Amino acid sequence: MYRKRLVFWAACTGMLMFGISVTILGSIIPDLKEKLHLDEISSGTLFPILPLGVLTGSLLFGPVVDKYGYRIIMAISCIFIFLGFEGIAYVNDKGLLKIFIFMFGIGGGAVNGATNALVADISDRDKGARLSILGAFFGIGALGMPLVLGILRNRFSFEVIVAAAGIIALMAGIFFILISYPPPKQAQGFPFAGIRALFRDKILILIAFFLFFQSSFEGILNNWTTTWLSDHLLVKQGSALFGLSSFVAGMIIMRLMIGSIFISVPVRKLMLASFALILAGLLLLKTAGSLLTAMPGLVLSGAGLAAGFPVMLGITGERFKDISGTAFSFVLSVALIGNMLINYLMGVIAQNFGISHLVTVAIAEMVILASLCFIILNRLKNNK
Repeated sequence: MYRKRLVFWAACTGMLMFGISVTILGSIIPDLKEKLHLDEISSGTLFPILPLGVLTGSLLFGPVVDKYGYRIIMAISCIFIFLGFEGIAYVNDKGLLKIFIFMFGIGGGAVNGATNALVADISDRDKGARLSILGAFFGIGALGMPLVLGILRNRFSFEVIVAAAGIIALMAGIFFILISYPPPKQAQGFPFAGIRALFRDKILILIAFFLFFQSSFEGILNNWTTTWLSDHLLVKQGSALFGLSSFVAGMIIMRLMIGSIFISVPVRKLMLASFALILAGLLLLKTAGSLLTAMPGLVLSGAGLAAGFPVMLGITGERFKDISGTAFSFVLSVALIGNMLINYLMGVIAQNFGISHLVTVAIAEMVILASLCFIILNRLKNNK
């Protein structure tokens, strides 16, 4: 027997560590450049390693979860994060640095997928609402790590702060070993027929493509907002970080509200409201002339994007209860591929046509997302 509340908060802890993993490299890259004497080219080669590690972890976790349960993957993921963080804190070799980045990327990708699948499995109803609260912890970790580094930088070295984050990951891994989980769903053998059905499911394919664009939409705003504010609106670099923080804060607050205040709102109405918020946010960004007028647009955009992952993962968990880990592994991997491809495309557009086109790309993503969303919801309605 397992305790649902305890397991849920364990999953939130794992998601918090994933949020920290995603932002820690960007937060300390200036320190690593100084410590290891990296030039712009050398430091630039570090960034693609992290998403490749996350993608690897996302591909691996699903079959492991379905066959062996959650304890192994949750614990090992956090141990990988621990080793990766300790490595980037104290390594003095550029080659080893890349290995440690890949290592905590794998751990982060696996724990992200496993925690989402776990919360879907233990939620008999309101899967989307509980996944939304889980997703808020990703935002807290992603927003919290740069904040902690900024606050403590004058008192402790970056190595000490990163190593401390690694110790927290290790403690989480030990905790994950000690608690009980739902039993493995395929302990007696893996259902290959079920996997074939999974890839033939048109709704799941549509969900995967929805998350392809959802992840890339979140990615371009996370990665390019500070550049857009600095180069397009001529905002100082330090102040531009407040703009990015407002985007993440809008997403965190809305996910907490979806998991509490709006828990009984039907999915169709929730998604309609979400796209209305995104549209309002992007229109404000399109007409913004300063940080003061851009920040409300970033808050609304973050709030509007908050529902996408929880809603679609909730549908996925409901449709594939017997192989939920593998189903989540598939859609999350497609989402990560979208994040990497569209971010690369945004870089090409920014270089050749200017960073001002960030909002144009975001509007195109919103139109695609809205179209896919309502195709999915209509197919679900017809299937019922």
